[in-house]
Amino acid sequence: RMPSCLLKLTRVVLSHKPWALFILIFVLVSFAYTKLYWGIWEDPKSRDLTYGLSADVSCAHYVPSPLNIAGGPSPSTGNVFFVETSEQTTPSYLFSCSVESAARTHPTSRVVVLMKGLAKGNASLPNHWAFSLLSCFPNVEIRPLDFPELFSGTPLKRWYLWPLRHWEPYFLPVLSDACRIVLMWKFGGIYLDTDFIVLKNLQNLTNALGIQGDSELNGAFLSFKPKHKFMELCMQDFVQNYNGWIWGHQGPDLLTRVFKKWCSLRTIQSVRCKGVSALAPEVVYPIPWQDWKKLFEAVSALELHQLLKNTYAVHIWNKLSHGTKLEIPSQALLAQLYSQFCPATYAKMKLD
Repeated sequence: RMPSCLLKLTRVVLSHKPWALFILIFVLVSFAYTKLYWGIWEDPKSRDLTYGLSADVSCAHYVPSPLNIAGGPSPSTGNVFFVETSEQTTPSYLFSCSVESAARTHPTSRVVVLMKGLAKGNASLPNHWAFSLLSCFPNVEIRPLDFPELFSGTPLKRWYLWPLRHWEPYFLPVLSDACRIVLMWKFGGIYLDTDFIVLKNLQNLTNALGIQGDSELNGAFLSFKPKHKFMELCMQDFVQNYNGWIWGHQGPDLLTRVFKKWCSLRTIQSVRCKGVSALAPEVVYPIPWQDWKKLFEAVSALELHQLLKNTYAVHIWNKLSHGTKLEIPSQALLAQLYSQFCPATYAKMKLD
């Protein structure tokens, strides 16, 4: 005989046929999507895999000179991390320039590029010029991005495992926000978005993040020691005050909220308190996002020197600037940055 609870459930379903049908379809679709989701996003074979970089280009003039000093490089310093949370495996010129400029300015650090699209269990990279070019730098490592493994042991694990999370409108940016704070807490080092051009070694900017504009912090650059309390608080805030439906709530807004509490501030200012520094805008955000078009305007060598005198890296605001045509070669600020700080990528741009 049918148990009484099932009998009651059957009566309820029969008396509410439209709603019951809707719920049944929703459950089935959710289950199917969840199975597909884990099939795409997690591959156990990809864990701890370093991809072999193809070397289809001549590397003689690409490798930064400090790596070739007799006696070998100085002891390794903290990692520099880049993250690509989408399935994209065709890096842009700017992506290549970001990694190249970081590799050149941090010759004794590992520059680790984590890419979701590479987590296929295949130890060879796609045939793309950027991967061949980056193979010329011994300190560059390209690895698959395994989200369950990265978030394990953190408050963000349960957040990530919710199967309908990726239906949110800003899921990929939020996922990127999650990855960077977990990377900093777990491993420490430096995190950079893939639309930065690095001018100087960033290792002496410890336990620091940058101010964009007048009133907000940005997480496109982060530099922290592992297991730092500030990053722990960021992870806690990420979960406790989570809202994936507001742009920036889990990114710049989160860092700003936590820093204000950390320093007991009402407004953000360039200050160091309790061992954490909010860096002045010119350090890593010398071009405000509102003025991103200045990157495509011609500047003299003197103007460039003055503009970047106190700057360690330049954020290119790719979300705004990616559709703008850049003349190569030219005196445009961005073209000069490419030329000076990622010459291998710049040479490829000129060829193309």
